[in-house]
Amino acid sequence: MSEIVLKTLEEIELMRESALIVSKTLGMLASEIKPGVSTLKLDGLAETFLRDHKAEPGFLGLYDFPNTLCMSPNSQVVHGIPSKEPLKEGDIISIDCGALKNGFYGDHAYTFAVGEIDSTVEKLLKVTKTSLYKGIDKFREGNRIGDMAYAIQHYCEKEGYGVVRELVGHGLGKIMHEGPEVPNYGKRGQGKKFQEGMVLAIEPMINGGTHRIKQLKDGWTILTADGKASAHFEHDVALIDGKPELLSTFQYIYEALGIKSDEEIPFRKEPLII
Repeated sequence: MSEIVLKTLEEIELMRESALIVSKTLGMLASEIKPGVSTLKLDGLAETFLRDHKAEPGFLGLYDFPNTLCMSPNSQVVHGIPSKEPLKEGDIISIDCGALKNGFYGDHAYTFAVGEIDSTVEKLLKVTKTSLYKGIDKFREGNRIGDMAYAIQHYCEKEGYGVVRELVGHGLGKIMHEGPEVPNYGKRGQGKKFQEGMVLAIEPMINGGTHRIKQLKDGWTILTADGKASAHFEHDVALIDGKPELLSTFQYIYEALGIKSDEEIPFRKEPLII
């Protein structure tokens, strides 16, 4: 991972464009996710959408990754490779998307339900998404990475879930993975101090059982060690005037799915116009 690069307000506005095109891509996909649809088809839709909006797929070819989207269903944690296998009723699917626009990356993820899902899995999704905002709330001047990490870990483990250790969030900018590393577990008061102009990709990866993971022979796909479901949500967030400000949004997803939510309001200076 490269060094920490602080951004100017002008650069942050360019990064907002990159983040929002990823948000719009996930919003477009939200209407397409249903039983019988293959993740490979969704991948193709995303690549076309990004290019039509004058952005390059951020993951395609990055570290030799073969596709536009990381598509990770059920017990896959992250980095799943799209396939012809159709989604089934009751599945969940983490979709992680990157875009390169204006010389800056956006990186954003959401775990979708495919039709009706089991209530225990639904709770995992809810807790994981809530933990994301608990982490974002600690992204403030004077705090450290450990403060954010502890907030996520403490909340998720209190609910009985496993917090993945080996995979972390990261700084974001002209390089997809800039410093600092942003783990989802840690101790308060430890780690690097947050600084004005930091832009982070904050992404809890939370397992329904053990925190332990394993990797498939494809060299990419990460699975839970016990086969239980895993959830993953990610936002791009800038530190402006000492406080966190969202660059990405789930509102395009919510609009497509008919979901009402005010979860992002504390982290926006003004309402997002969809």
